[in-house]
Amino acid sequence: MERQPVYVILGGTGGIGSAVARKLVADGARVALAARNSERLEQMANDLGGGTTGVLEATKIDEVEDFVRSVADANDGIDGIVNCVGSILLKAAHQTSDEEWRQTISANLDTAFATVRAGAKVMGRTGGGSIVLMASAAAQVGLPSHEAIAAAKAGVIGLARSAAATYAGKGIRVNAVAPGLVDTPMSAAITGNEMMLKASTAMHPLGRIGKPEEIASVISWLLSEEASWVTGQVIGIDGGLASVRGKATA
Repeated sequence: MERQPVYVILGGTGGIGSAVARKLVADGARVALAARNSERLEQMANDLGGGTTGVLEATKIDEVEDFVRSVADANDGIDGIVNCVGSILLKAAHQTSDEEWRQTISANLDTAFATVRAGAKVMGRTGGGSIVLMASAAAQVGLPSHEAIAAAKAGVIGLARSAAATYAGKGIRVNAVAPGLVDTPMSAAITGNEMMLKASTAMHPLGRIGKPEEIASVISWLLSEEASWVTGQVIGIDGGLASVRGKATA
């Protein structure tokens, strides 16, 4: 019997993380979910028909490493890991407090580094695999009042490219996705405000914000063997936000 691929999802109960989990399971993979909230983890596992879960703080590298190692030990290795942990902060630099800055860096960049380190340690011993990190269109185009989150996500992009070079020889691929605004619980403060949502929608040339399933589809592809010759890439899934200007009409 062919071995099912096994993937670890950090932030597995969030809008994008849960969509990734559903996509992977539907494609025949097994998933191990990690998040901070035990009740949401249990509910998500039930929705998926079972699976490994771990309650942890993804900003703490040792907790991430312990969980990833335990999943690998129980499954004869893992095939990939994705970091769906993050935050959104829309404030100008002069309005951003020290605590907000540190929280933004921690939630987005520290968790990405923990993902790479934990994944590399395990997959480096088992013949390789795939690591996918969460960047943002905000790191690729200047947007007002995005200084902290843009800095954190730009760090994620640099991390992904450097790690891709470091671990290519061990068969480990490292890529990032860079979404625009996506309709998730994390973005509820924006999507729930009619004026902010209208302004955000207008920034995306395709005229709408994204859906979690659209991001999950690309992440699941990057994790899979179908993307076996793809590494060091940052794939924009942003309705054209970071690369397209204006809307042409016939």
